[in-house]
Amino acid sequence: MLRLFLSTLFLLLALVAPSLAQSDPKALIDALGKADFKQAEDLIGQIAATGDPRVVPALNAFGDGDLYARKSDGAVFITKPAGANLALIDPLSGESVGEAPKGALNKLKINNTLRRVLRAATGGLTLMSPDRAARLSAADAVLRAPSAENLALLETALAKEADREVKARMEEARAASVLVSDRSIEEKNAAIDTIARIGGRDAISLLLTASATMDPGLKPAVNAAVARIQTTLAFWDMGQNVWYGLSLGSVLLLAAIGLAITFGVMGIINMAHGEMVMLGAYSTYVVQEAIRTSAPHLFDWSLAIALPVAFLVTAAVGLVIERGVIRFLYGRPLETLLATWGISLVLQQLVRSIFGPTNREVGNPSWMSGAFQLGEMQVTWNRLWIVVFSLSIFIGLLVLMKRSAFGLQMRAVTQNRRMASSMGIRTPWVDAFTFALGSGIAGIAGVALSQIDNVSPNLGQSYIIDSFMVVVFGGVGNLWGTLVGALSLGVLNKFLEPWTGAVLGKILVLVLIILFIQKRPRGLFALKGRAVEA
Repeated sequence: MLRLFLSTLFLLLALVAPSLAQSDPKALIDALGKADFKQAEDLIGQIAATGDPRVVPALNAFGDGDLYARKSDGAVFITKPAGANLALIDPLSGESVGEAPKGALNKLKINNTLRRVLRAATGGLTLMSPDRAARLSAADAVLRAPSAENLALLETALAKEADREVKARMEEARAASVLVSDRSIEEKNAAIDTIARIGGRDAISLLLTASATMDPGLKPAVNAAVARIQTTLAFWDMGQNVWYGLSLGSVLLLAAIGLAITFGVMGIINMAHGEMVMLGAYSTYVVQEAIRTSAPHLFDWSLAIALPVAFLVTAAVGLVIERGVIRFLYGRPLETLLATWGISLVLQQLVRSIFGPTNREVGNPSWMSGAFQLGEMQVTWNRLWIVVFSLSIFIGLLVLMKRSAFGLQMRAVTQNRRMASSMGIRTPWVDAFTFALGSGIAGIAGVALSQIDNVSPNLGQSYIIDSFMVVVFGGVGNLWGTLVGALSLGVLNKFLEPWTGAVLGKILVLVLIILFIQKRPRGLFALKGRAVEA
């Protein structure tokens, strides 16, 4: 009986030993040293199936190209450079086990397929991490690279997960893994519905990739889910175009609002208005350079400091231009146009002489950097702040025009210059300060545009034609017309560009404005006066 018992015991050990060896993480990692790509893929699945979190550093090192096999005995190690040699680190314990010359080791080869398998495996192994962020990241990794081998780990992690967001992400990752598994059709139908609820282009990619190998009976469900996602994406794409159009319109509003004031009050075709925008951008550059060298801790406040600087600089330049040149040319629009065009060339060359012809770097403060996701739309912080800033400037000007003595005088001169003069309003100084105000607002626009465009001597030329189109389309001298005109043209441009291209889109917008002006010569919001001047 004793002999029979011992014989049976040895037989059982002989049968179980290979299985135990195959589940030993160290043995599996060492086996990677002699495996080809296909064998390595199977071994990674077996390593992940152990559920041992100690193997994660070894898998990460494999993906980074830092896993080597020793030629003498085939043992596999994580390595780090150590002079002419490589430092050897135990793949499970992480302890240093000495050094070896590079010639005594073979680097484990890897390809893109193995990298995807590794991402899924490491994601699955960190699903049980005590760190919430690690679990969420692991679920994301499995969702991006679904694998049937991760299903058991996912379901175990789901049963223990208490965090609502992490659990929802794990359920999505499980659905993606079910699609590429041999689970039942009912489970796969439920998984298709789950993936469809995720939405987005990644969900479409997951469904189409899985449909290549799944049961033909599931194809209608996949096609219906893809169609639903595409309908939703079309809606979000339209919203994204509207947002891009509004952000472009806010830029046009900033560039045109100062021109609307000077053009409406003074009747001056100011071709140097773009150069006021350019001077505002260079004022921002100078302020930031001063802060970088003298008080770098104030960099996040650089735009707030640059705003009054840019306004004062450009308002002063505008006042000098009006008092020195433009006041002698009232009533002669063609000569005013030529004179201001000449001034614009002088200002461009002056900036080139001082700062050089190359673009200057203007940094983004931390609160204007990055973006956030709104549904399937991406919204950048700098564009969002420029929209808010443009509307703030608009509201401020509206209050100035409606609630201040200067605004009352400006409106009086706009409506009837002769009557305003006869009532004691000094119309030449109203003209001068109006031109300075318009130039100062253009300088403020330059501060904002420095965050989204190249700061160069040609910056203003990119916006001058569009600014005139906004002013003419909205109604000369009317702030509400400028707002509606800028936002309308911005949205129209963004909807035309995908179909016609940027250049042809601008041409079409110009043609449409010309046709519109034929019907309404005074624009969308005609400025009403008490008399028609000869």
